[in-house]
Amino acid sequence: YVAGDAKNNPPKEASDFTAQVIVLNHPGEISNGYSPVLDCHTAHIACKFAAIKEKCDRRTGKTTEVNPKSIKSGDAAMINLVPTKAMCV
Repeated sequence: YVAGDAKNNPPKEASDFTAQVIVLNHPGEISNGYSPVLDCHTAHIACKFAAIKEKCDRRTGKTTEVNPKSIKSGDAAMINLVPTKAMCV
């Protein structure tokens, strides 16, 4: 459930959003089209990796690669995600 003022800027579902993702432990590589289940507030929804925008340094946040084909364990990346069901972020 989402609380908000229905008359003044009500909450809306996100058609997509950008998230910083750090892969802690995953066998193999992850590429566009991968659909992990995300927990965001009280939502528990599968979200598709629409585009891996950039790989980042985990400590500094600086871009190390633009539009990589895939990411693997230990990588940090900015990713455009598309939820499979309605979701407020």
